[in-house]
Amino acid sequence: MVFLTALLVLWTFAVAKAVNTSSFLPITDKPRVFILSDIANEPDDAESLTRYLLYSNQFQTEGIVAVTSTWLQNEVHPEQMLSIIDAYSNITENLNRHAPPGSPYPSGKHMRSLVRKGAATYGMTAVGKDIPLSDGGSLLLKRLQEESDQPLWVLAWGGTNVLAQVLYKIHDTYSATEAATLRSRLRVYTVSDQDDTGAWIRQQFPEIFYISSTHGWNQYGLAAWIGISGKDYYGEDHGGPDFSKVTPNWLRENIQVGPYGKAAYPDYQFIMEGDTPTFLYLIQNGLGVSEHPDYGSWGGRYTKVNPSTVLNFNHYSDAADRVVGKNNETFISNRATVWRWRSAFQNDFAARMQWSLPANISRANHHPVISVNGSFDIAPMNVIAAAGSTITFNAAATSDPDGDSLSFNWFQYREPGSTNWNVAGQVPELNVTLTDGGQKAQVQLPAASESCDGEALTYSGCWLLHLILEVTDDGYHPLTSYRRILIQTTNATEVSV
Repeated sequence: MVFLTALLVLWTFAVAKAVNTSSFLPITDKPRVFILSDIANEPDDAESLTRYLLYSNQFQTEGIVAVTSTWLQNEVHPEQMLSIIDAYSNITENLNRHAPPGSPYPSGKHMRSLVRKGAATYGMTAVGKDIPLSDGGSLLLKRLQEESDQPLWVLAWGGTNVLAQVLYKIHDTYSATEAATLRSRLRVYTVSDQDDTGAWIRQQFPEIFYISSTHGWNQYGLAAWIGISGKDYYGEDHGGPDFSKVTPNWLRENIQVGPYGKAAYPDYQFIMEGDTPTFLYLIQNGLGVSEHPDYGSWGGRYTKVNPSTVLNFNHYSDAADRVVGKNNETFISNRATVWRWRSAFQNDFAARMQWSLPANISRANHHPVISVNGSFDIAPMNVIAAAGSTITFNAAATSDPDGDSLSFNWFQYREPGSTNWNVAGQVPELNVTLTDGGQKAQVQLPAASESCDGEALTYSGCWLLHLILEVTDDGYHPLTSYRRILIQTTNATEVSV
């Protein structure tokens, strides 16, 4: 018995000992984020906010506003946001044991200070010359007026009338030049249209960077964002995505755990977390590039609805990826641009929920830190290389803070850079040969007849090809980091790495 007690003490000490946070994946850039949520409409907004707070040290949160939608037209519920934030405030000390230097989790008090009410009325009824801004609208306008080298991402989980009333105010009270400057600071990602202001915004201000699925009203099963979890409810891409990590039982065992998960994360009603892709799009894991929706990320892949340079139309909507599903069949689907990453982003969520637990019971895991050719950057690696040449990439210096074993997966992401629905036979193929357990990749570029075939979208007439390195550890909840390598092929003979 004494021996067992000693072992238990040693085990508890080993788990609870200080972690070397300097070895964690760094957060090099914090997007400015402003959330509009019709929380209380159904449980999914509460679920998304619960997850968002576990990533809140990756963002500079500028506002969290309770808004209406077509499903919640005459009331707003900031008190539900405050309740979740109160639960979060109890676990920030635990979370900060797992935060890299310089990127602590914001306090619950700070997050509470960002909560506001939007207009408690539907859509365009909140927009007009003699209609005052809501508290949420006033905060949004203030954030847009603040000069920053970072754009302001408005993530709309409900209706967008708070954004619309601010844009109306800007247009009505500022000079054309000043108004254009303020609008240029905006980046918008909405979960479809959930009131009648989205279409008005895009029509009135087509230059605003605006990501939104475009489909018939209420036809949400056609939207990309349902790839977060919606296969069984909507019946789309049946047999493709793995449903095992979005079942009520998996969520109960992996997410609804500990004081935070149990208190804050409700059971889902239709699908889980339909709004979450808005901020998964901005997660800094080496995969996504926020200014390039067509590159693809955990939040999906999007392309311009209209490429006209005359109209400067900046609305991005669903693109499609070709993905081999769980049933080994190939799916060409907008939803696949999200569900292809489902195992990784669900493991990531579960791992972060473990961070919320006390150190002596947490099964904590931390992300691999990728090195490619000596570079540890999260931003894409840019390579210019002659068609037909061979490039070698070395990821042997990649490390894991926990000493976990790592698996290396190199693959070409063929869809980015093409507007074609089906890239098979169009985007030239990289020939990748792996050595040293996947730590090294030798990449043979296609010949000039394929690399520079006149179909490429780049200025040079040669294809920009995307190579992704995906590194996953073998922790309790395996975690994945990425490095995107952008290979600009050229007819020239020089190679620049």
